[in-house]
Amino acid sequence: MGSRKQKAGGDMAGRGMGLLSMGLFKNKGWLKKPKFLQRLRDREEEGQDWESWEDEILEDGDRTAEDWGAFRPGGQHSLGSIDVHDAVQRRDFVQNCLDQMGEAAKELENLNFEYNMVTSYLKDMEEIEALPESERAELNAAAQKIQDLEERQDVYLKKKNRMSDEKYHQMERMEEEAEEGCRKLREAEDFQEKIRRDMSRLEGEKHAYLYRKNELKGAVADAKGMAVICSMALIVCFVILFALQYVLQMDTQLGFLLTAALAALVITMLYLKYTDSVKELKRVEKGINRIILLQNRVKIRYVNNTNLLDYLCMKYQVANGKELRNLWEKYKVEKEERRLYREAELELDDYHQDLLNILKCYQVKDPAVWLHQTAALLDSKEMVEIRHNLIVRRQSLRRRMDYNKEMIINKAESDIKELADRYPQYAGEIARMVQR
Repeated sequence: MGSRKQKAGGDMAGRGMGLLSMGLFKNKGWLKKPKFLQRLRDREEEGQDWESWEDEILEDGDRTAEDWGAFRPGGQHSLGSIDVHDAVQRRDFVQNCLDQMGEAAKELENLNFEYNMVTSYLKDMEEIEALPESERAELNAAAQKIQDLEERQDVYLKKKNRMSDEKYHQMERMEEEAEEGCRKLREAEDFQEKIRRDMSRLEGEKHAYLYRKNELKGAVADAKGMAVICSMALIVCFVILFALQYVLQMDTQLGFLLTAALAALVITMLYLKYTDSVKELKRVEKGINRIILLQNRVKIRYVNNTNLLDYLCMKYQVANGKELRNLWEKYKVEKEERRLYREAELELDDYHQDLLNILKCYQVKDPAVWLHQTAALLDSKEMVEIRHNLIVRRQSLRRRMDYNKEMIINKAESDIKELADRYPQYAGEIARMVQR
């Protein structure tokens, strides 16, 4: 029995401490009733002690059907509904009464613990509010420090675009080489851009040389064709001149001279154009070969630099140097904020201890509850709301305790006594069941 009490007490203490520390004192039904809260405030403004009017404050009009009927039993047999002489029904009736008494007793034990806890908390509030002005100022100063630190922590926790823990620890691992990594990535990306520009320029020069090569090939072919045409024209002219001289007996010596001079001039021009085109074509082909060699060297550099970039991005787990630089800048800011947050946590522990020591000096039974209720210490309205909520909880607990005591235990006990009184022949059996 003792271990069961300790276990139940521990469970209820944990649950009660959780509710108090989180400030969950709101009763969903009653706090929505403006008449109820107004009467509470009116009684408080009149200076009446809450214990003197707590039993009167809740009227039927403020209680819902759920409040009154949540704990009514269903299915309890009455003595007149069973055949007492039937041993099975008789034993079931007695056992049912005993089970109800056991459940009600267990519930009463839990309710009593909760009731005492709420009462203790209300008395703690009275102790705090009754402090002298100088001592209350010291208490409020400690509470204000705690609230300021918690607000600073809330600002950090509610900050948007914070670094995830994964990214933060990733940057933390590479903190010593992050700046060097940013430099290497920036240099590699700049070099990559230069290589692309060189490749683009070389490709443009190559196309220009190829275009010029095609032009020169056409010029050489044209020179050859003109030479053939001029040669055939010279032969035709000589044939005509020979025919005029020997057939028509004309003097064609001047014609031969002019034709020969003109043919020599044209052939010389064509030869010079041909040789110039051939020389330039050789230079162009050499230029194309040189550009191809340069392109091959640049492509090798491009492949090596691309592999270096891929390795650096894989090493630092980023897509490019800009992302790494942004992460590094965010990490430095996040590191400082986390340092301040840890310092605030350490200070908060010290201030919590200071507040606990102060409250212990004033005989507050449960000072740990107030570590998370500093707003109530600083704001009287918040304190009033908490008191109202606790009074509502006490009323609910008291009704449940009265119900379990009167409607279940007393009723079941009276039914068993009535059975034993009306049927004394079964009194021994009933007594043995009760004793078991």
